[in-house]
Amino acid sequence: MVESIPEQLKDAALRLSEDCDNEINRILRHKSVAFVTNPLDYAWEYHEQFIDKWSNFGAKTLLLGMNPGPYGMAQTGVPFGATAMARDVLHIEERQISTPPGAHPKRPIEGLSMERQEVSGTRFWSMLSTHYGSTEAIFSNIYVVNHCPLLILGETGRNVTPVDLPKSTIEPVLKACDRHLETVVEIMGIEAVIGVGNYAKKRAQSILNHVQIDSMWHPSPASPLANRNGGEDWRANAISKIP
Repeated sequence: MVESIPEQLKDAALRLSEDCDNEINRILRHKSVAFVTNPLDYAWEYHEQFIDKWSNFGAKTLLLGMNPGPYGMAQTGVPFGATAMARDVLHIEERQISTPPGAHPKRPIEGLSMERQEVSGTRFWSMLSTHYGSTEAIFSNIYVVNHCPLLILGETGRNVTPVDLPKSTIEPVLKACDRHLETVVEIMGIEAVIGVGNYAKKRAQSILNHVQIDSMWHPSPASPLANRNGGEDWRANAISKIP
């Protein structure tokens, strides 16, 4: 008997989580990295809800993020997972969660109770909710995955992205993430991938040759494009890319 789409996606996410866990010590040896944690481990019950609730609405377009931020997916297990968005738009329900071993002492894990809101995630899910009108309509059109699940932080708590690390350090993780992306595309019958930012677009282009690939601007407050015109230009760009 063939597993349902949610069950297949959960199996794939668990394999990705294990593959990434096996490489954490390698990443920690790099001088710019001080802390590495995996939301697919300690926040699995949140991520599982996201898959169970929203992966089976027939979406054929995948929005691909890069990796978690400390106030988003690191707290909620959900891509671009600002806590208010996770609760109010994605209907993720509270679960017991605690700061895992190896976490940055200045970046505690509070789960859905965290008051600080990730700007990227707030912009991202607010745009989708306003554009489509309902959460069900969002996921009838698009699904969302982060390429890499690991939260990687420097000594000060600065977010270290995969692109900040040398190939010799991060390549085994990226290969596992690429395999996971290919698997998600196959399971869901994805026909188009939109990278949220150029990095995600390039990762998709490097491994996928049978789907349409495009990109939208990243909603990060560090991006001048995302902040331009009070964010209106970013929203217009994003909406022009999604179905």
